[in-house]
Amino acid sequence: MSMFVKKPRQPGFARPATGHRHHPSFDRSGLQGWKMAHHEKDIPDVAWQAEQERCLRLGLPGAESIEDKSIPTFARGELPHFAGINTFMKAPYVEDVRDVGKYDAAIIGAPFDGGTTYRPGARFGPQGIRRISALYTPYNYEIGVDLREQMKLCDAGDIFTIPANIEKTFDQISNAVGHVFASGALPIILGGDHSIGFATVRGIARQTDKRIGIIHFDRHADIQEKDLDERMHTTPWFHATNLPNVPATNLVQIGIGGWQVPREAVKEARNRETTIITMHDVERLGLDKVAEIALEYAWKDADAVYLSFDIDSVDAGFVPGTGWPEPGGFLPREILYLLGAVAKEGICGMEVVEVSPPYDISDITSLMATRAIVDVLGTLVAHGKMGAHRHIIRGWGE
Repeated sequence: MSMFVKKPRQPGFARPATGHRHHPSFDRSGLQGWKMAHHEKDIPDVAWQAEQERCLRLGLPGAESIEDKSIPTFARGELPHFAGINTFMKAPYVEDVRDVGKYDAAIIGAPFDGGTTYRPGARFGPQGIRRISALYTPYNYEIGVDLREQMKLCDAGDIFTIPANIEKTFDQISNAVGHVFASGALPIILGGDHSIGFATVRGIARQTDKRIGIIHFDRHADIQEKDLDERMHTTPWFHATNLPNVPATNLVQIGIGGWQVPREAVKEARNRETTIITMHDVERLGLDKVAEIALEYAWKDADAVYLSFDIDSVDAGFVPGTGWPEPGGFLPREILYLLGAVAKEGICGMEVVEVSPPYDISDITSLMATRAIVDVLGTLVAHGKMGAHRHIIRGWGE
């Protein structure tokens, strides 16, 4: 006798016929995946071919046993991802910073954590971000953009910061960012703790007579005047919004909340009439509405907007490598969506701060920083906003 008992079929239940179509009316051509797969054929590969030729010229042809004749003996480009010199995304290193104006955007490292008030290590942020950025290719299937083909990106290296002197470091950072901005290249700054936000904005503000707004993603308000009697990573927006062309009413802060927002900062935000959008607001209003509000207030009577992304705005479970982790922040998909939604109107600069590799796990925090940057660059390209900041540069085009 069989040990298995055949159960009676339930009333009304029928086995699906072989080949049954669950959604016979669905047209897959409406899928983003389908559209982007067909869009890819319209993206040129001229820059990729030029890079392969350059690698062979500089790195010597590969060994006779190598069948792929585009592979050189010495690694000189994007491939292999685990080899070579780690500039950001293997972008060209511009040793002579006078040449940054030949590029659409320039990566600048600001290795400084002298403004950190608890867990140091953000001085190693630029190294960590650059290292894991080698994992990426310049092509994004969903956005339909190839950064190598559709823009020119370079890495200008690191600013010479002064570990024992925050004010001298601020001066160095303002000089560096101002130089890159004035050249016409879009400055993308790798922090560093968030104290650098004042110096980066000051560097841009000095090169223009136009009004600048700020969109700031963070769990912390960072707008008190002093912390521990100094200008620290909790104070950048107090001092940035004291600049004559960076009014506090154009400062929008998104994701603020939790147990790490000092009352001193809340008082300043109230007195200066900044716009604070908490995580509760984000959940209640939705991502599209939050982006709409941010753009409305940051751009109101402004000529350009600066983007400040503190990695700790993302939930601490996804970004352990930061100085002030705070649970309850954004999910990765949420923050990437919002970054793209605000960047599509154009920016005059971007900073990614508070990445602290000594506290990181498997480079996931540095990877999040990398993804944020390339998503913003891809968005600017996709919406035709790369270079849109140049019109505010004093003397540009004269």
